[in-house]
Amino acid sequence: MLVMGGIVGSGIFINPYVVAQQVHTPFLILGAWAAGGAVALAGAFVYAELAARRPQVGGQYAYLREAFHPSVAFVYGWVLLLVTQTGGMAAVSVTFSRYFLEITHTPISEGMVAAAALALLTIVNCFGVRAGSTLQSALMILKIVAIAALVAAGFLLIKPATQPSALLDRPMSMNLVTAFGAAMTPVLFAYGGWQTSSFVAGEMKNPSRDLPRALLIGVIAVIVLYMSVTFVCLRVLGAAGLAATKTPASAVMRAALGERGATFIALGIAISTLGFLSQGMLTAPRVYFAMAKDGLFFRSVAWLNPRTNAPVVAIAMQGVVAVIIALSGRYEQILNYVISVDFISFGMTGIALLVLRHREPASPGFRAPGHPITTVFFIAASFAVVLSTIAKYPANSAIGLAILLTGVPVYFLWKKKT
Repeated sequence: MLVMGGIVGSGIFINPYVVAQQVHTPFLILGAWAAGGAVALAGAFVYAELAARRPQVGGQYAYLREAFHPSVAFVYGWVLLLVTQTGGMAAVSVTFSRYFLEITHTPISEGMVAAAALALLTIVNCFGVRAGSTLQSALMILKIVAIAALVAAGFLLIKPATQPSALLDRPMSMNLVTAFGAAMTPVLFAYGGWQTSSFVAGEMKNPSRDLPRALLIGVIAVIVLYMSVTFVCLRVLGAAGLAATKTPASAVMRAALGERGATFIALGIAISTLGFLSQGMLTAPRVYFAMAKDGLFFRSVAWLNPRTNAPVVAIAMQGVVAVIIALSGRYEQILNYVISVDFISFGMTGIALLVLRHREPASPGFRAPGHPITTVFFIAASFAVVLSTIAKYPANSAIGLAILLTGVPVYFLWKKKT
């Protein structure tokens, strides 16, 4: 549930139309989502083996620290707190507030609803990993119910739209490759998030066994869900209709059940975004806790509640930063910085597995199938997204990389202090 909850947010309900605007046949649209699933599965192989090798609190932070240097791990945690995690949570909390207000018509500002949601989830997760994971599991089940209802309605209640018979929308050329690459960008973003489940490895009973299983089962389940939703959107709307509809999930449910259907899927999207926030609130603070335990952050962030063993200060700190960003209205700008930085960390984690395999070739436990081919494939896909993003958004990417680089002098200052 943690793995799936970290991946499934609002993207699958919206992003299919972005893909359909880049490539225009069902074969290419479904192919983009299948290719994204292959990258996600290769990533799951990487993180599953790393989880078996280094079942420590902080997950990805620990992998980078052990493979490279504490400074690399610190910079990762630095941008996680300042940009990637809190900025993403702020944006998703505002998405939740928009759907919440659409359903309830409550006379409250978007920012206040977003802040209240973040504050509530912060409080729940301060009660411990069991309380947070129970809430996360309940929200994930409701997400699956909403997606299953969408798929069932699209299959059973609506006649299929007319589809183009051609497999490709243009001759095989560099132009087609470029368009397919552009379609892959929103797909890979929608598939991202499986890595956050590794943050709680230190609080699992048997992380070397259970975390690899969870990563593989969770990612495969999400691939099935995503392919099913995309297929249904294409079946009901057609490739052209999907490209012209910015809210494809709502369009499918409205065609099947009228306005009641649209309201139902709006509720499903609100629950989905809330579940994504809950997962981030549960997992990411374990990175800041690990940084503090290493002496690279405020000592108080490593404090554990003696009754629940929850890193309460780390959880509260993340919640406060996310609330500030949500109320500032700058979250959309910050999200533009996230893309290149996030996929740099993915690529570096793939390289970390190559380093640890070379250093410890006989390590027991789960081993990534197809390594090194699948690992190199994941690394190449990650850095391809980075290069594509820098080329498309050079100014925003430069700001994200600048924030990342500020972590280097901060690390050495903190190291000198301690």
